[in-house]
Amino acid sequence: MLEQVDFDVEKMTKEEYKPLHKELISKLVVLQQKARSEGIGLVVLFEGWGGAGKGSRISDLMYELDARATSVHVTEDFDVDAAEKFPGRPWGVSGFQPVMQEFWDSLGERGTITFYDRGWYTAAIDQALFELTGEKAKPDAVKKMSEEMKDSLLVESGASKARGAFHGDVVASYQRMAHNFEQMLVDDGYVVIKLFVHVRKEAQKKRIKRLRNNPNTAWRVSDEKIAQLKQYDRAYELYDRLLETTNFAFAPWTLVNGEDKRAANLQVAQALVDAIEHALASGPDAATEEAMWKAAENSIRAAAAIGEGGAEERQAEDADAKRAAAEAEAAQQHAQAPRGSNYIIMAGYPQIDHSKAKPLIETDEEYKAQLKAEQARYFELELEMYQKRVPLMLMYEGWDAAGKGGNIKRVCQAIDARAYTIFPSPAPTLPELLHPHLWRYWIKLPRAGHVGIYDRSWYGRVLVERVEGFASADQWSRAYDEINAFEHELVQWGAILLKFWVDITPEEQLRRFEARQADPSKSWKITEEDWRNRDKYPQYKQAVDDMFRLTSTTFAPWIVLESDDKHYARVQALRAINEALEERMHRG
Repeated sequence: MLEQVDFDVEKMTKEEYKPLHKELISKLVVLQQKARSEGIGLVVLFEGWGGAGKGSRISDLMYELDARATSVHVTEDFDVDAAEKFPGRPWGVSGFQPVMQEFWDSLGERGTITFYDRGWYTAAIDQALFELTGEKAKPDAVKKMSEEMKDSLLVESGASKARGAFHGDVVASYQRMAHNFEQMLVDDGYVVIKLFVHVRKEAQKKRIKRLRNNPNTAWRVSDEKIAQLKQYDRAYELYDRLLETTNFAFAPWTLVNGEDKRAANLQVAQALVDAIEHALASGPDAATEEAMWKAAENSIRAAAAIGEGGAEERQAEDADAKRAAAEAEAAQQHAQAPRGSNYIIMAGYPQIDHSKAKPLIETDEEYKAQLKAEQARYFELELEMYQKRVPLMLMYEGWDAAGKGGNIKRVCQAIDARAYTIFPSPAPTLPELLHPHLWRYWIKLPRAGHVGIYDRSWYGRVLVERVEGFASADQWSRAYDEINAFEHELVQWGAILLKFWVDITPEEQLRRFEARQADPSKSWKITEEDWRNRDKYPQYKQAVDDMFRLTSTTFAPWIVLESDDKHYARVQALRAINEALEERMHRG
């Protein structure tokens, strides 16, 4: 693919360049404001050779654009020394984080432009080199990787298996991450522009050595980068195959001649102009736009805490629910199975049996003894988990009044308060609404060795947002794939992910509602919203069934906590956590 770049053309003169550049930039400045008003987000990725001029191309653009609606993220070098301490786990280029987290974290809102100076492909190649070879010196890694990949970039490596990195090809797994990220962005109203700045061997050598010989820029050129110059031919082959296998129809590559900076500036500006014009001509997706406004309305309602006298609002909500049900029926065929997730294997529908609680815990004394024993076990395992830098993610969904809060309280009670963070999922804020729905969770992950507890979660998209009509049928039906991909990346990172569904029967829920309403100290826990949601039990039950069927995977299965007996559910949650921790801490 790299052979398409023509280096033989005569370099552009300043006189030729200035009027063409002025015309393009004038268009781009106007188009940026139009895209901002239409809520079209741009993600502009610059990849390419070291010394090819990626930073200069970004700087030239930033000088011309509205800085209030642009941002730049610079990807740091891969931390090999840190990764050596924990082999067999994928690492973000910044260390203890999933590979894609920093790119989600730095993603601007729809309506803005986010520039990435190197990005997820740099992260993928660096991680793959490390996992496939175990070499700390990248030139040697490039050589080994090139030898192992004679036929295809997607060849499974024996070195990968020997290091215990993944069950399958390392490079393919990282290509999936890139594909999933870009697909989610495009589906959510972003335009992804991928630019690869190409230079020939001699041009790269001259630029790198010129930087090294300048005292003001010598710090940018490490000994490793100088050594890499000898591996240009092998690296060329790897880059070429990577570009071919990630040239997605929805996010194609643009190859830029980095040896002529004027021509490169024009090519980059033209790529942005073409992309924005195409997005504006296509127009906003009506369903997406409507769902965004509905989500904003949901946020306002939640903040206002609707009380008595809201008959008109409730009528509107009922109309919304009917429309959502019609959309659900229309989208049912689309939601039958995840699209394109051929690496996802389902675990099957979890079994729910409310009759099994009583034989295990019959008295309060028995409950207290079992709870104390499991908490003590959890305390010790969490300390070991911290030392091994394993992140633990506990996610709670369930029916209203099922006992999620009490369950979480007993889990937290067992460990140091500094070891965990509770992440609630209230109605989304405006910045969250202006990002893809998973963004608010990508930026709220536990640190490695710590516990993240999610009191409701990313499953709101396929539960409340689906039933209440705050997400369109297309949005919530594609969310099953997006969630599976998200969880797969978390598990690959090394997280222990436990998904609890806290279940009670409709009869027990009614008893608890009435008990709360009659108790002045607990009446604040019951609202008109709870009663309204209970009336929609059939719609929510269908959504829960689809959630189980489409997101209970082998790597992140659903765990049902039968909570008609709260004591039983609390002990079972701790027991499940301890078993998962013991399996991870003591395997191998």
